[in-house]
This record gives sequence, structure tokens and C-alpha cells, in this order.
Amino acid sequence: MKTILNVIWLVLSGLWLFLGYLLAGVILCITVIGIPFGLAAFRIGVYALWPFGYTTVERRDSGAPSLVGNVLWVVLAGWWLALGHIVTGIALCFTIIGIPFGVANFKLIPVSLMPLGREIVRTDQPFAAR
Repeated sequence: MKTILNVIWLVLSGLWLFLGYLLAGVILCITVIGIPFGLAAFRIGVYALWPFGYTTVERRDSGAPSLVGNVLWVVLAGWWLALGHIVTGIALCFTIIGIPFGVANFKLIPVSLMPLGREIVRTDQPFAAR
């Protein structure tokens, strides 16, 4: 079932969201200071490409540096990536078939706003990262 949902997701919104994250990652990797943010964009982009069967968990070992990084992330790239999820989610919710995918887009907003200090894991192993 996850594969079917992921294929439909890929066609409806996953590819476009992935390209947005890819563009953000390339732009952020241009400078040396932005490389960690670019890597985070690539990581979340893969998650946005194929989200069903995966979830995010909070890393307990992240502290103040990830908080500062998340504030910088929101300013540099997070707000317009989250806006992309909002617009796509609203557009998908106009059809009955698209409602679950719209809700999935809304669930991706927190990780698109604050990706640092979070880890993407399979849903059958949500505690394996600890």
C-alpha cells in the first residue's frame, strides 16, 4: 500500500516538491557556510519525494546549535519551502482523492520549517535512531 501511495504522491506533488528542495540545496551549497543547510535540504527533498513509510523523530542529542541553525534555515529557505507545501496541500484538498495527500503535505510543513535536530526513519523502526 505504501508503494501505491508513494507513486500517486510522486505524480501529484512529490516530484515538484523534490525539485524545490533540490534548488534550495544547490543555492545554499554555493557558499561554504550554507553547506550544512544545503545537505539538510537534500535530505528533506528525498523525504518529500517518497514520504509514505517514513517519519521524522526528534534527535535528543541536538541542542542550541540546531536551534540557531533552524532560525537561520527559516530565514534562508524554510519559509518558501513551507509555503510550497501549503499551496500544494490546499490544491490537493480540492478533490476527494487528493485529501490524504493534502494532509500529508501539511504534515511536512514542520520539518520543512525546522529540519535540524530531526532524523528521518522508517515507520516500522521509529525508535531505531535513538
